[in-house]
Amino acid sequence: MKKYHVHFSALAMATLLFSSNVAAADIPSKKEVTAEVAATTLPVNTASSTMTWNAKKFGGEHSGNVKLANGSLEVSGRKLVGGTFVIDMTSITDTDITNENFNKKLTDHLKSEDFFSVEKHPNATFKITKVTPVSKPKAGEPNYSITGDLTIKGITNAITFPATVAIDGKSAEAAAKIELDRTKWDIKYRSGMLGTAADKVIEDTFTINLKLVAGAGKQMVESK
Repeated sequence: MKKYHVHFSALAMATLLFSSNVAAADIPSKKEVTAEVAATTLPVNTASSTMTWNAKKFGGEHSGNVKLANGSLEVSGRKLVGGTFVIDMTSITDTDITNENFNKKLTDHLKSEDFFSVEKHPNATFKITKVTPVSKPKAGEPNYSITGDLTIKGITNAITFPATVAIDGKSAEAAAKIELDRTKWDIKYRSGMLGTAADKVIEDTFTINLKLVAGAGKQMVESK
């Protein structure tokens, strides 16, 4: 009888330990609960945010603006964790050509099938897929590396770029200089890769300078 009692006690102890482990595994840690609760969506202030573009060609360059239709940044405390944006491609403008007719000619060309095919694809989108804080960034230099999916003309490519971000929980400000290879989105008009004459070539790489204000934004942080 004594031997039976010992085996029963051991079985009860094992059952208790197993049940405790399963229960502990099913209960999220305090850190997990806190992180989920702390996540906040900050809508982008499209009126205060800006996107400017610059493209170079043989013997010159052009620059202009394009507007954000809407967007948001996902933050957790003072950390950036995600974001999504819709870019209004119908809003493309040129700011360096002063002649009204020539300005319109260039703007219409940018909206055409040769470039952004705006009638078929009025919006471009960007979704952040990875956010990597920079370890001990120097003052005035980018403090994040951002990776995300950029869709233009229905074509999606992953891009990565440095960004300067400031967050206080209720607002966020961000600035980034982004270099894009237009050929990845099937924009090949006068590309050197097609054998275009040297004096007609438009560089494949163009630049976007992005400044974002989300939530109750303050003075924008400038990218360097």
